[in-house]
Amino acid sequence: MKILIKGAGDLATGIASRLYGAGHRILMTEIPEPLTVRRTVALSRAVYEGSARVEDMNGILAEDRYGAEKIMDAGDVAVMVDPGAGCREWFCPDVIVDAIIAKRNTGTRITDAPFVIGTGPGFTAGIDCNCVVETKRGHTLGNIIWKGSAIPNTGVPGNVGGYTIERLIRASGDGRIEPEVQIGDSVEMGQLVAVTGGNPVYAQMSGIVRGMLQEGARVKTGLKIGDIDARAEISHCYTISDKARAIGGGVLEAVTGYERMKGRYASVILAAGAGTRFGGDKLSAPVRNKPLYLHTVERMRSFGFPVFFVTGNEEIAREVRKRGLYPVRNTEPEKGISRSLRLGLKKALDDNPDLEGVLFSVCDQPCMETSTVQRIFNTATRHPGSIVCAGSGARTGNPVFWDRRFFGELMELSGDEGGRQVIKRHREKLRIVQADPEELKDIDRREDLS
Repeated sequence: MKILIKGAGDLATGIASRLYGAGHRILMTEIPEPLTVRRTVALSRAVYEGSARVEDMNGILAEDRYGAEKIMDAGDVAVMVDPGAGCREWFCPDVIVDAIIAKRNTGTRITDAPFVIGTGPGFTAGIDCNCVVETKRGHTLGNIIWKGSAIPNTGVPGNVGGYTIERLIRASGDGRIEPEVQIGDSVEMGQLVAVTGGNPVYAQMSGIVRGMLQEGARVKTGLKIGDIDARAEISHCYTISDKARAIGGGVLEAVTGYERMKGRYASVILAAGAGTRFGGDKLSAPVRNKPLYLHTVERMRSFGFPVFFVTGNEEIAREVRKRGLYPVRNTEPEKGISRSLRLGLKKALDDNPDLEGVLFSVCDQPCMETSTVQRIFNTATRHPGSIVCAGSGARTGNPVFWDRRFFGELMELSGDEGGRQVIKRHREKLRIVQADPEELKDIDRREDLS
């Protein structure tokens, strides 16, 4: 798959190494003057050296799209100076990994690619990315978070060799850095290791210099410019760290899960009801400052699957088309929800006869969370042949994912009961993804809006 990694520092390079080893096509972006401390194990070095080799992986600086494509065609990693990641417009990545490690989200959105991964603090799964990978050292390092966020930044660096804050080398003044030692050198506590803005910087502990910014980089007072390792293993200066490999492993697991879904699933939104109990056009009713139907539309656009929107409302059909969905007309909603279900499924299969599963969503669940839908897809991928729905305890609800083995029975439905008839016949195949009861509530009457 095509993978865009935002950032090319040491942790981003550890991620790239895992993905590169799995055979993916990788493009990385960086700022014009990278501030990577562990630059000997970072492909960001290619920005000012033209190329960088880290273990068995080559990163080569690309000036434009043509150059980047040529580098990737040759089996190497392309690195571009592109802080805003504008290259995604022509690269059209399957996956974006935000590995800038800025401790905050600098602009990544869940709709930037079919599958988006955030690393570390600043991201929330289901809001600005599909999942988050934990970056804090400890028991959960490298874990994939499908709901919620990573551990917040504490401001205290992880323990390496028994040291935390002491191992960092920080700028003592604004200006250019002049290193007095090189990566791999042994230093003693109190030794002069750099000059920044004309001010001396001294080591706070003894050990090996594991990282140091390149000479001439512009720094601010307090910025991390180097790293000392008390373990004094020279090989650690030139190989990807255990932390970077763990984070990379989490990203690779998430990417592999998405790869198993890519091109195999579709979504159908059922929105052709007459709104009789509501007493009018409920889909256009404002809920949290936008029409009710848009909550479901925006949720389902967070996944890299085609979305079919079954409706009899021409105005809404035009609006969802503008957002990249495929409207499916149902001019006879009085024939029950089964008609909408059949129309949506038929259109999805007409467009892709090899679909392995379809997720059906109703259009009046404004509180349903994107992270819950993501877990439904994940569960369906791990358990082929299943029916997977959101629910609370033993109670079932929407959305519902159907494996292709049930398509024939769904196409034979009639009336207003929908897929419940099929679930009753195959209860042993049902898996319920637990959701908050609030997520399962739908809007049937006007009083439900309050």
